[in-house]
Amino acid sequence: MAQSGLDLFPYTRMRRMRRNDFSRRLMAENQLSVNDLIYPVFVLEGNNRREAIESMPGIERLSIDLLLEEAQELVELGVPAVAIFPVTPADKKSLMAEEAYNSDGLVQRTVRALKEALPELGVITDGALDPFTTHGQDGIIDDQGYVINDITTEILVKQALSHAEAGADVVAPSDMMDGRIGAIREALEADGFIHTRIMAYSAKYASSYYGPFRDAIGSASNLKGADKKTYQMDPANSDEAIREVALDLQEGADMVMVKPGMPYLDVVRRVKDEFGVPTFAYQVSGEYAMHKAAIDNGWLAEEATIMESLLAFKRAGADGILTYFAKQAALLLKK
Repeated sequence: MAQSGLDLFPYTRMRRMRRNDFSRRLMAENQLSVNDLIYPVFVLEGNNRREAIESMPGIERLSIDLLLEEAQELVELGVPAVAIFPVTPADKKSLMAEEAYNSDGLVQRTVRALKEALPELGVITDGALDPFTTHGQDGIIDDQGYVINDITTEILVKQALSHAEAGADVVAPSDMMDGRIGAIREALEADGFIHTRIMAYSAKYASSYYGPFRDAIGSASNLKGADKKTYQMDPANSDEAIREVALDLQEGADMVMVKPGMPYLDVVRRVKDEFGVPTFAYQVSGEYAMHKAAIDNGWLAEEATIMESLLAFKRAGADGILTYFAKQAALLLKK
């Protein structure tokens, strides 16, 4: 005997809309497009150089000339932007990270080359000192190894200005120093860089998922087992993330970031619901490495898994995703 009420089975059969491709497409709540993708790239000194990253199969460090070739492919695929991460030679690292704001530094030269060759490609630069310090921390340390907030911020401001002067469209402070967004915004405005956007890594956690990235930029050996828990966030906290985001927005951030990505999709959702601002997430190196290991071992279907992992970010509320799968996803989206 049928139950009464139009919301009860069999009058309501949820599977009806799942039966055919056309109806599944019509009711899809979220969609992934190439416009959602940002490709992180690793750049190194020299010409015609490429180095495989053992812990990130398929990702390479590239010299500027080869990066320009890859960037041309990204433009043809419709990827909106790249995020630049430098591999700094050991002899250019120092306790005070002077190379971070060298006007002729690797990042600055990379920005100029990209903007000259491909002006339509968005160029995002990382604002942090770990590629430039001898100890691998994101800032200047005292005698006990504690990162000093305000001195670090002064150098981050110099770094951001050097990136803006080189032509960066977006500076992305990823260091988690208190007050650095306001200081950078004030300096950019004062120097006339009123159009330079700030993508703040507002909720960056002291995560175990960063290992392959540190291999990629060469900071893992400098850290020597140290951690970054005195400035990056505790993975146990999400209310704190909301406070961090609120402060960065008040200080002048145009976009905010949650990092890592998939283990923190709840935070992405909270940020988007609370503030309704451009919200980004980073599918970090450890997430990429885990997926690649399972794919390469035949444990996961490559194309379907990549696309599902990225769609999860959209469902959580992310407007864009930094992902090492960006190029591959763009190719799949063209099929």
